[in-house]
Amino acid sequence: MGLLIEAEGLVYIYPDGHPALQGVSLRMERGEKVAVVGPNGAGKSTLLLVLSGLLRPTAGVLRVEGRQVGNKDGRRLRTQVGLVFQDPDDQLFSLTVFDDVAFGPIYQGLSEQEVRERVTQALDAVGMAWAASRISHHLSVGEKKRVAIATVLALRPEILLLDEPTAGLDPRGRRELIGLLRDLPQTMLVATHDMRLVAELLPRVIIMDQGRIVADGPTSEILRDERLLEAHGLEPPYPCPAAWNELPTREERRDEG
Repeated sequence: MGLLIEAEGLVYIYPDGHPALQGVSLRMERGEKVAVVGPNGAGKSTLLLVLSGLLRPTAGVLRVEGRQVGNKDGRRLRTQVGLVFQDPDDQLFSLTVFDDVAFGPIYQGLSEQEVRERVTQALDAVGMAWAASRISHHLSVGEKKRVAIATVLALRPEILLLDEPTAGLDPRGRRELIGLLRDLPQTMLVATHDMRLVAELLPRVIIMDQGRIVADGPTSEILRDERLLEAHGLEPPYPCPAAWNELPTREERRDEG
């Protein structure tokens, strides 16, 4: 284990004056898989952008592996912390899948052989080696999401940040993606509204609301606190078993028809 990422008092104010983050502090150990949940506008996506180095915090301190991240460390940070966007079309822009996954390693100045090795390994890791020569935008949503993850894995980051990874997926695609994320060794911070994903994959939950962290604890405890969830626009991932007794039976539905 060991402390991998530490944020203290992160503030981010958008140019229009909107405070998206208001004193966010968190610590993540190496190997942890953590969920960030909360209502729309809570600051989840902004937090991922700041942690990935795509946005510079207005105030606060960010450390990765004990080293404080400064204004000139954006490129280094992006090799340590990989962000996967909610919409894979925001991440895939080359002609083929191979070219999309190769873009980052090429930008890093790696040799052709090393680039090819990284692309092969990344596509193998997400089960998309068969699609290397395919046109990215001809793939299904689930396949695009896998390729988008591969574009980040090719940079060999220590931390994966994922924004709504199951959005837009059908049940099969969702199950396959959860299986993929479960098998990846990287430390993970996942911003999501998918509370079943949280229950199935992520042992720790951070709840954000209005740019602040309002709860942080084991998933098993957080998801049992229905008052806490309701207060911040969230619902438990599964209905209370007693609720099933209130649903009409098949015979009752047939009689009503």
